[in-house]
Amino acid sequence: MFGFKIVRQNHVGLVETLGKYRREVSAGLNVYIPFIQKVRIVDLAMIPLSLQGYSVITKDNAEVQTNVTLNYHITDARKFQYENSNSVESMIQLVRGHLRDIIGKLDLNEALGSTSQINADLATAIGDLTDTYGIKVDRVNIDELKPSASITESMEKQIRADREKTAAIAKANGDARSIEIETKARNEATVSTAKAEAEATIARADAKAYEIKKLNDTLAAVDNKYFTAQQIQAFAALANSAANTVVMDKDSIAKYADIPVTAKVMNQMVNK
Repeated sequence: MFGFKIVRQNHVGLVETLGKYRREVSAGLNVYIPFIQKVRIVDLAMIPLSLQGYSVITKDNAEVQTNVTLNYHITDARKFQYENSNSVESMIQLVRGHLRDIIGKLDLNEALGSTSQINADLATAIGDLTDTYGIKVDRVNIDELKPSASITESMEKQIRADREKTAAIAKANGDARSIEIETKARNEATVSTAKAEAEATIARADAKAYEIKKLNDTLAAVDNKYFTAQQIQAFAALANSAANTVVMDKDSIAKYADIPVTAKVMNQMVNK
């Protein structure tokens, strides 16, 4: 009496006789002896596996939660089935152990910013070690590195403090720059005003000096007759004013008395 077992594509069958491995059969229709033989089906296709919430410690003693995704496929069905009681769990422990060693050599900031390098180092570390279990790891990826809640809170506080510090520095620099610009403008205005006043003072002094020079030149060019005429006009103005007292030395009185016009003015002052 014979039985028939269909092995699907990308699978293999392990034939056991009375519980002992005998042979491997490929995909298709296979014949076996029921009750005496058993066919175990092993999937050879690539299988995804997610490792969630694995805790590791960084070099600076920070706890980090990691989520790892890996893809593997079975390369040796006999090893996978018979040489390890749980080949998948052994592979998982191997991955976690190497991941712990790699991250344990990094500071928290280095670990958070180096996921691509961690992926590469982990793939290299695993290498062909899983071949012992009849498994090949095709791809491994760190999906997430998440610090613990306390560390996350501390990091957020540090970030806020850094932002506030940066804002305060920026404001202080802005205020200092504003004061600098205002002071410079005020100084420039003061200098310009002083310069203008100095130029105006020089211009007035030049004008006054010119006026004095012209007056001196004019006075130098006139003779005594001019001064006598000026004095006569002064006496005439005095004669028409309310004042009637003039103090003069006797020589001047004698000199002006000889001038008819002056004598007439003096007589008018006396008769007032």
